Order: sequence, then C-alpha cells, then structure tokens
Amino acid sequence: MNQHPIGIFDSGVGGTSIWRELHKLLPSEDTIYLADSKNAPYGEKSGSEIINLSKKNVDWLLERDCKMIIVACNTATTNAIAYLRSHYPVPFIGIEPAIKPAALHSATGKVGVLATSGTLASQLFLTTSKTHAEDILILEQVGEGLVRLIEQGKIDSSEMRLLLQKYLEPMINAGIDQLVLGCTHYPYLIPLLKELLPHEVKIVDCGEAVARQAFNVMDEQGLLSDSSQQGKYCFYTNTDTAVLQQFLSDGDRAHQIEYRDF
Repeated sequence: MNQHPIGIFDSGVGGTSIWRELHKLLPSEDTIYLADSKNAPYGEKSGSEIINLSKKNVDWLLERDCKMIIVACNTATTNAIAYLRSHYPVPFIGIEPAIKPAALHSATGKVGVLATSGTLASQLFLTTSKTHAEDILILEQVGEGLVRLIEQGKIDSSEMRLLLQKYLEPMINAGIDQLVLGCTHYPYLIPLLKELLPHEVKIVDCGEAVARQAFNVMDEQGLLSDSSQQGKYCFYTNTDTAVLQQFLSDGDRAHQIEYRDF
C-alpha cells in the first residue's frame, strides 16, 4: 500500500494550505485532494450533517485506494474524526486549532482564536483549551462569512477587510499576542491579517505540524512511498473549478466531478 495515494478532503479550497505543507515535506507522495465546496461551509452545519458529509468524502477517497486520509478541515475533525477512526481501516490525520503552542509562547497570557462556530462549539476544542491553556485567557471569535468569501475568490475584497477588522478589534483591544487560525481556509488571509494586526501579534496555524504528523504515522506503519520520483497530484471539486484553480500551482489542474449528496 505504500505506493497508494494520500487522500485529503476539506469543505472547499482551504485544505490546499495543508496540501502545500504536505507536499513540501513529502514531495514523492501521490495525493488526491477533494474539495466539497458545494456544501461549504461545514462550520454552520449540525454534527450529524458533518459526519455524513465526512463519510461521503472518505468513501469517495477510499474508492481511489487512498492509504491514509487527512481531514483538512477543523470542523470535520472536531465533529467527525472519532467516528471515522472507529469505522474505517485506514489511518486518519486530523486538524485542530494550535492552542498548545500559542499558549506556551504567549507573554500576555491572552490568545485569540478565529474559527468556525462548529469548531468552537466542539468537545475537542473545549478539551484542548482546558488541557493546554488553563491559565490563558482565550478570546474566541466566530469567523462568520470568511469561508464563504474565500470560496468565492474574494480574499482581497473590501467586504473581507471589513469583516476581519470587526472580528479582530475586540481581540486587539484585549491585548492578545497570539492569533490562532482555527480553519484551514484562514491561512490564505495571513497577508491581510498582518496588515490589520499589531506587529507583535504572532499568527499561528497548524499546517506544518499536520504534515509532520502524517509523516510520523506513515513511517510507523510502513506506508511511506519508496519512490524517488515527484508525486502525482489530483485535485477535485464538486463546483466550478475556477476558484480551486486559483489556489493551485502552475501545471496543476482542478477537475470538476459529479458528486452525490448524502
């Protein structure tokens, strides 16, 4: 199975930020990326809906012989990964807000978290916060509307800037020195976030840590590719390919698929 591809799914284009880190660390691995943009954002859906959507994505990837699946979506991880791990035979790598490193490196003891409502309301987020940030003030902010704008290709829009200013202002006034990005879409907002945040605020995301964890798990289970060739990359979406294509490198092509609803 070590020559089989790694599967990656997200509610849309955001998980390509995870794919980039994975490709950087493991360039010889074949990957299949699935963007369920038709159902984005997951953060506004119920737990049962998220589990059903995640099952559908996993079934599609396993039909293509994926040896491991990265749930490149914070909301799907927090709501569905326990179910997926208990019902499927392949290893799963999940995504969760990087609360622990942010808490460890905070000098002010105040950490902002920008995430979807589905992630912030999850038991996993609550447990992680209690475990790693017991003495830290966590300022949570639902990034309502951000994923939708990114999925529409409106990263640099005035609407995006106004939303971010609204969401960041209370955290800045409270004195945060770490901002945790709790959605894989949000790393694409980093250039704009750096404009709006004081220079001393560090932006924390989990992409590199996820890639390292994927490497470690595959190494332990004998799943690493032994190829010395560049991996093959396939990108699929169930909506118009134009937005996903904007997030891909030259030479990589997004494919549109007919994709059943649950």
